[in-house]
Amino acid sequence: MTSLQLSAKEEMVEKLLDAAARGDLTQVSSLLSHVPSLINQTGYSGWTALMLAARNGHYHVVEALLSLGCDKFSVNSSSQTAYDIAKFWGHRHISDLLCRTDDVCQRVLPDSDLDRQENYFSRETLDRLSGKRTDQVWLEAKHKDPSTVYLLFSSLSPMVSSSQEDDKAEGEIKLCRFRYETVKDLLQKPATMLIFLGVEKRTKPSSSSSSSQTEGGASEPPAWFAFSTDEDAAELLKRCREKNCSFPKSANRDLLKFSEEEAGVVAQARSVLAWHSRYSFCPTCGSGTKLEEGGYKRSCLNSDCRSLQGVHNTCYPRVDPVVIMLVIHPDGNQCLLGRKKIFPAGLFSCLAGFIEPGESLEDAVRREVEEESGVKVGPVQYVSCQPWPMPSNLMIGCLAVAISTDIKVDENEIEEARWFPRQQVIESLLRGARPAFTVPPRQTVAHQLIKHWISMKSNL
Repeated sequence: MTSLQLSAKEEMVEKLLDAAARGDLTQVSSLLSHVPSLINQTGYSGWTALMLAARNGHYHVVEALLSLGCDKFSVNSSSQTAYDIAKFWGHRHISDLLCRTDDVCQRVLPDSDLDRQENYFSRETLDRLSGKRTDQVWLEAKHKDPSTVYLLFSSLSPMVSSSQEDDKAEGEIKLCRFRYETVKDLLQKPATMLIFLGVEKRTKPSSSSSSSQTEGGASEPPAWFAFSTDEDAAELLKRCREKNCSFPKSANRDLLKFSEEEAGVVAQARSVLAWHSRYSFCPTCGSGTKLEEGGYKRSCLNSDCRSLQGVHNTCYPRVDPVVIMLVIHPDGNQCLLGRKKIFPAGLFSCLAGFIEPGESLEDAVRREVEEESGVKVGPVQYVSCQPWPMPSNLMIGCLAVAISTDIKVDENEIEEARWFPRQQVIESLLRGARPAFTVPPRQTVAHQLIKHWISMKSNL
């Protein structure tokens, strides 16, 4: 009796799979209405009805299966999801449908949450309120508001406090926050550079003690400003009431010690202040410039300068786009990593380079990889990006598939490049007893790209 029941069930599974492959929506719906448990059953090589419908371009069948709760993240024996299959066979309308969810399409294992998490420096804890940057009356009112927060920078380093007694310890650091009365003398000095960062995002109603009141009685969240001054750093530190205050000296290392929330604020403030430090003079005519729009614009003081005619990118803070890519070996089980002479011993990272004018993201990846390592790249896939405020880069993280494997390093660019097997990379990520090499810290997009590749269910 049991064997007969199994045989009948297998026959129904075959009927469902066949109907899905043929695009017979009527039969698919009928079978599932009688036996709903068939929806995720698999046939040859682990293919489901959703995969077969996606393979053959049957949009309405895919749509119906999804509405009935079909598991779109299941994989066949080749580790392909229905999304992978639809994309491979060029059924873009179906791959778009399979991606249409609140959490975005995830093609990674459950323990890999790169698509759900923000990269370090990316978290937006402030509402930038860009529309208020031209409202000088509002900005001036916020300057003197007792709830307003000021961040103090010296030589592009923010004043921070640490709970660690020893400066060399690897503990978390925090931004020192000042109120207007404490720093108003510095704000009034001509050399001070002041920028508006935004206001705190509301998560719950604020009390009047921490928020200012509008004319109508409604409270406004505190505003945040950052400013830089050329005053003596040692004298500035005396203004801080926190313990172990300092100005970090090594940006690449020390700026990775903030909490996720404060890191995003630092990225915004430092990038804009760095731009101001380089654009005191007009790059068009050489005249002096003045700060406008809450620190997000500089205008030439020469009324005849052509930069005042139309829109010019010299007037606004610049962001330099950089591609950073993990190159995957054609066998899918090795990745290409390189190291520069300035890296700590044993550290290997993803290759990276600036995007050139008139160059696409994909072409920049292919050019940089070939220039630095001699390896040629085919398909390129964007993964995620990360602001990198040193001084103002946007790291655009990609995966790329190699179409050649011979390495010929450009020693002017990098010191060494190697193919690393997947297992060796896993051991390095897990920081085993004696890893063959080390990867960049978790705060970098390079680390997240490596982690993403390790946890992928399927190759590109």
